[in-house]
Amino acid sequence: MSEIILKNVRKDYDNKSTVIENLNLTIASGSFTVLVGPSGCGKSTTLRMIAGLEDISSGELYIDGKKMNDIDPGDRDIAMVFQNYALYPTMTVKGNIEFGLINAKIPKEEREQLIEEIIDIVGLREYLDKKPSQLSGGQRQRVALARAMVKKPKVFLMDEPLSNLDAKLRNQMRSELIELHHKLNATFVYVTHDQVEALSMATDIVLMEKGKIRQHGSPHDIYTYPKNVFTAQFIGTPEMNIIERQKFEAIATLPEQIAYIGFRPSKVKMYEPTQDQKQKLVFTGTVLTKEMLGSEIIYRVQTNMGVVAVKMFSDINLNLDDEIKLSLSYSSIHCFDENKNRMDILRS
Repeated sequence: MSEIILKNVRKDYDNKSTVIENLNLTIASGSFTVLVGPSGCGKSTTLRMIAGLEDISSGELYIDGKKMNDIDPGDRDIAMVFQNYALYPTMTVKGNIEFGLINAKIPKEEREQLIEEIIDIVGLREYLDKKPSQLSGGQRQRVALARAMVKKPKVFLMDEPLSNLDAKLRNQMRSELIELHHKLNATFVYVTHDQVEALSMATDIVLMEKGKIRQHGSPHDIYTYPKNVFTAQFIGTPEMNIIERQKFEAIATLPEQIAYIGFRPSKVKMYEPTQDQKQKLVFTGTVLTKEMLGSEIIYRVQTNMGVVAVKMFSDINLNLDDEIKLSLSYSSIHCFDENKNRMDILRS
């Protein structure tokens, strides 16, 4: 078990550009923490500083209570899994898994025992004598995981390890990583730009933008209570509808301190008369586009406040140019100020 703490961490490069500025982050011991954000937000740089592959320009890094700023990567009791797997093509699966143990001068009997402990967990027993070229992408990824696991590190660091896999295999490997984390009970730190991966795998999400943390919390809290417009639009598929005040006032008035309102596409419903009409916003629109996603359909609807996304189950089948009447509970509306930060006004 191992807690990771970054205190006032800064990362500058020789060209004087600052990638990370005054980063303060605590990664809980035993958590599956996902660093997520757009390209260039600093998530991979943060991971590499934890690993010791990037120097820290200023600030402090602690793993399990021990300051790591000047500790070599090999002495930090961590293991990394990369996007490209970094397997040795001339070695067998067993050779790849065993290589680090041989370098660490682990006796042969102990090496055999360590390999035996993990090969069934990652489903590789029947592939031990095969070369990486004979394996599928998912199997190669398991070899990379096994090579990391066999060292029994306190911390696993993963930099977009699933990005080279096809969609079906990514889904499968996500489930396997969740199960693996549960079995190992170690600290996982995982970098991705894919918010679906973050929501589905993480116990904790760290959402970053331009080297800063925009929100840190559980997947439920980040999705349900976004602290700012950036979070609201980055997390969720499709993204939250964000409407400027003046456009929204085409259908309803707002307290003057509200600059933007937002609502999830899944919260918009087909209008049905009910007894709680005063608790709902009712508006009309025209269907512009229709995107079939199996059990769900995403519609883009032209309304008086602009184009909004609506997500409905496929038992409601609308056609392009249909005129529709929609409703939205006031409790489902998020409010943001002129700085695009959250305000809890309408959600009472």
